[in-house]
Amino acid sequence: MLSEPIAIQSDPAELLHHFLKAKVYSKMGVLMDENTRQHCYPLVRKTLPDHHSIEVLAGEENKTLATCSTVWSRLTELGFDRHSLLIVVGGGVLGDLGGFCAATYKRGIDFLLLPTTLLAQVDASVGGKLGIDFLHYKNHIGLFQEPTATLIGTDFLKTLPKREIRSGFAEIIKHCLISDQAMWDIIRDKDMDHQDWQSLTRHSVKFKSSIVKEDPKEAGLRKILNFGHTVGHAVESYFLTKGNRIFHGEAIAIGMICESFIGQTKGMISEEELAQISSYIKSVYGKIALPVQTESILDLMAQDKKNKGDKILLALPKGIGKAVWDVEASNKEIVDSFGYYASL
Repeated sequence: MLSEPIAIQSDPAELLHHFLKAKVYSKMGVLMDENTRQHCYPLVRKTLPDHHSIEVLAGEENKTLATCSTVWSRLTELGFDRHSLLIVVGGGVLGDLGGFCAATYKRGIDFLLLPTTLLAQVDASVGGKLGIDFLHYKNHIGLFQEPTATLIGTDFLKTLPKREIRSGFAEIIKHCLISDQAMWDIIRDKDMDHQDWQSLTRHSVKFKSSIVKEDPKEAGLRKILNFGHTVGHAVESYFLTKGNRIFHGEAIAIGMICESFIGQTKGMISEEELAQISSYIKSVYGKIALPVQTESILDLMAQDKKNKGDKILLALPKGIGKAVWDVEASNKEIVDSFGYYASL
């Protein structure tokens, strides 16, 4: 058995082999989408014993109860019992949905995450947050449940288009800004094409795992991981409702700039630090045009799970390398932050 529930190395097949030789399951299923079936499943297929393939449609727009119903129906038809295993081969969307399906099927069966995107490897697959979107609200229905193991094979990254790598890089940037100024200085000294992904993956996983271990249900400290996400999730949901989806990391990049601006107006970071953050993020992600009328985004932010009553609460940087949580932001401060982003 693996000594740690999270293992990282280049070859995912070798990681999977070590896990499976120590476990016996009555049935085994592999959950994929059309992309991971074509590009990622072949990297581990020969390692797998007899198993059933379950395929769903890719994309955030399919992270719904309807897709869950498809997975649950398939597990039922195949006769999966509580001694079965579901292996999820995919990025953050599939990890959220597949883990949610496994954690709720017959009150929970074992599931194994094989994260295939940079975003999933450095963030989404760590911490046990599972869920689906509902009524266009991101991750509106969900629960906390750790996978039996998370096996991070960095060779999967070779299958990704550049835009997927860029999306995942946003979470690495976030982790550095809220925890490690020295690492922030290292990454901002290079463009995206010259980053050391295996080193950065290990750094992010180690940091996030330490936070989750201390605060597994997000009662306090874990809330710092939401930096960039209150604005970012609302922006992501807004574009999803308009049928013009942007990637998660692209939305979080916007969120980090806007929320850093709010932090600067509250005296938590300096103008120089704000300029440093905004300049680097813009150099990587460019700029996406936000709606002139921002009421739709504000309405989506009002539904954020981190809010308390009618107060919108943010996690904000306190200098570079530290963060605080549950900072209230007014609608004016949020609208002003959109204006700042538009002015870059």
